[in-house]
Amino acid sequence: MNSRPVVSSRVSGIGKSAIHEMTRLSAEVEDVAFLSWAKPTSGTPEHIKAGAIDAIREGLCGGYSGNAGLPLLRERICQKLAQDNAIDARPSEILVTVGAIEGLSSAIMALIDPGDEVILPSPTYSTHVRQVVIASGSPVFAPLIEEDGFALDIDAIRAAVTPRTRAILYCSPSNPSGTTFSEQQLRELAQVAIEHNLMVITDEAYEYFTFDGCRHFSIGSMPEMRGRVVSCYTFTKTYAMTGWRIGYLHADVELVPHITKAHIPFAICAPVVSQYAALAALEGPQDCVAGFREHYRATRDLMCERLDALSSVFQYVKPSGSYLMFPRILPAEGQDSVSFCKKLLREARVSTTPGAAFGPTGEGHLRLSFCVEEDEINKAFDRMEKYFGV
Repeated sequence: MNSRPVVSSRVSGIGKSAIHEMTRLSAEVEDVAFLSWAKPTSGTPEHIKAGAIDAIREGLCGGYSGNAGLPLLRERICQKLAQDNAIDARPSEILVTVGAIEGLSSAIMALIDPGDEVILPSPTYSTHVRQVVIASGSPVFAPLIEEDGFALDIDAIRAAVTPRTRAILYCSPSNPSGTTFSEQQLRELAQVAIEHNLMVITDEAYEYFTFDGCRHFSIGSMPEMRGRVVSCYTFTKTYAMTGWRIGYLHADVELVPHITKAHIPFAICAPVVSQYAALAALEGPQDCVAGFREHYRATRDLMCERLDALSSVFQYVKPSGSYLMFPRILPAEGQDSVSFCKKLLREARVSTTPGAAFGPTGEGHLRLSFCVEEDEINKAFDRMEKYFGV
């Protein structure tokens, strides 16, 4: 007699996370130079930690908050969105979430039915693909234009639209490529969404980390897109708070209650102590963000300089944002990024992330993180130069 499988097909069909698999494998190697995880090595600023400690001492963190988050935090988020994103928001349009990840997951669950299609630029953040699959949706990939700095291909996105398409999901600045999609590109993307009655879901985790005069643009600021965008943000990248798991989203006031229906069984509410830390982050000095941005610009420049010396091994696009980059492994064709990265880990003791994790056009690349100290970058590249005989 046949028995039903223990695990659902939509989950059992998902492979291991290449990011976390490389972390696991790296733990088996002594003295690894670690460039594979998008986790800042700088600590959370002191005023944010102090805000959380004060809230604990005042007995404010022992119970749930409202499902949508602390009222004062949502008010401060509205002020931030008006100032930095040109989004006119009300507290009723804000949902505080367990990092941007839970906000994205809740939004996708609220917006798509089984079999609905979601268009993602490729390469794209691997977790976005999994979020669509877990919601029983179908990810559809539209290749970015690598030779144009991983720019959006609006024609490819338009061609990917079918009667089952429900939404477009993107990350800018991009994980993994470090591309900052231009305002012009995103206005063209908005036109596609309007023409085909699609939702747009954004992951704007790296919004403050742009370089070389590039500016972050929030598609949710466009008046004609009101009601058509779920904009997801996070404190975890901006303020080096990855372990605090705190983010938020903005959406139309009529949509937020439906997203909250998914948010409640996932989380009930975001961790209250982390909400108070987020409040301290918004109300406190912002020079820490500028300091992080300058550090990432310097480490990006160092990584590019070191990659230039390995031009026979890698070809890269200089990232205009985030703290990530996505070099192509040479020769350009036929590269197995998983085997390449595992071999590099075992034999050179350098941990990177295989590009195959980031969509069909990610194969043949690897992702490098420069949110680390300069010494870590130099150690990794010293080892790679020796390993590749440069």
